[in-house]
Amino acid sequence: MQRFAAVVIAALAFVFAAQAQTFPARPIRLIVPFAPGGSSEVVARAIAAEMAKFLGQQVYVENKPGAAGNLAMAEVGKAEPDGYTLILGHIGTLAVNPYMFDKLPYDADRDFIAISLLAIVPSLFVVNTSVPAKDLKEFVKLAQSSPGKLTYGSAGNGSAGHLAFEYLKLAAKIDLLHIPYKGTGPQLTDLLGGRTDAAAAGAPPLLPHIKSGKLRAIAVGTPQRIAALPDVPTVAEQGYPGFETSQWYGLMVPAKTPDAIVKRLADAAAQSAKSPAVLERFAQDNAVAVGSTPAEFASYIKKEQARWKEVVEKARIRAE
Repeated sequence: MQRFAAVVIAALAFVFAAQAQTFPARPIRLIVPFAPGGSSEVVARAIAAEMAKFLGQQVYVENKPGAAGNLAMAEVGKAEPDGYTLILGHIGTLAVNPYMFDKLPYDADRDFIAISLLAIVPSLFVVNTSVPAKDLKEFVKLAQSSPGKLTYGSAGNGSAGHLAFEYLKLAAKIDLLHIPYKGTGPQLTDLLGGRTDAAAAGAPPLLPHIKSGKLRAIAVGTPQRIAALPDVPTVAEQGYPGFETSQWYGLMVPAKTPDAIVKRLADAAAQSAKSPAVLERFAQDNAVAVGSTPAEFASYIKKEQARWKEVVEKARIRAE
């Protein structure tokens, strides 16, 4: 039996090695667990186009929205671990949903292998210009002087903006009223109209209104300032060291995908993220291109899970 087992293991190793040498032999599917039109699709399509050049096969993007990304994650977690089905991992599906939902159809840790962290999209904290606060310090003082009076909108319960502001509330020990909307568009409409006081969201939808003077940026959520707003300090700079909130995206494959295929995909993804075409495209949205190793991305996910687990539990955020 031992000799038989050794033969089987050797045969499987040979098969996996052969697969890796010929991989990819057909087009690769990259699933995006969100609707078209957002930062997730920008990242996915830019990376897919470049990876196709490195791999010699088409990498086509397929949007599969639903249930905060849970449906697509469940599908890919059960897919054949052969490298032909990838998913765009996200802060929500990998670091927030595991703690916000009572039950998930996938396990963020056991069902996937990290390939590469692709991009970090800065989160901005903004206020309506009628709010008498020029920076985060003044906003915190204003909130402390009127607990529960200032309002902030978000794209929905459990959205990135909701979590970002709850994180800030915990760090600054302030009390704000959360008003959830069904999407970023309706949220921005009320913020611009002065019906809410503040919001946190990714840079792309906010920057035009900041540039036009309709909104005031009071802080950047990333550890470093962003090129589009060099005079706006980070949250960490304004008295909250270690504070970091941003949206991030990376590639994942089903667990048990052979190591050689993981490495092939990771090399292609990292090179793609650092290519001139991707750097230029990401710069349009002030997204930071990364292109990490699998180990680096796995470590990053663990760090983010620890951060957001604490926020979700302390703020008692539950999925609706």
